Amino acid sequence: MQAFLDRLGRDPVLQARVEIAVTADEVAVLAQDLGFAVSGSDLLMLSRRSTPGVRMTRVQHPGEYPGRYY
Repeated sequence: MQAFLDRLGRDPVLQARVEIAVTADEVAVLAQDLGFAVSGSDLLMLSRRSTPGVRMTRVQHPGEYPGRYY
């Protein structure tokens, strides 16, 4: 996970792709395509955390269970 976040922090093309992703699972697929073992659940667990160059923010969608991933 940390290796993916490090790459994300220094790769503006990857950042742009992540920005247009709608779900954590879509971001996970981007990471997996690059060879990183990341799941959507892993990403959701990182909400409100940051690493140099990357801040994870979880968007609340209607119908989700509050507090499910934090």
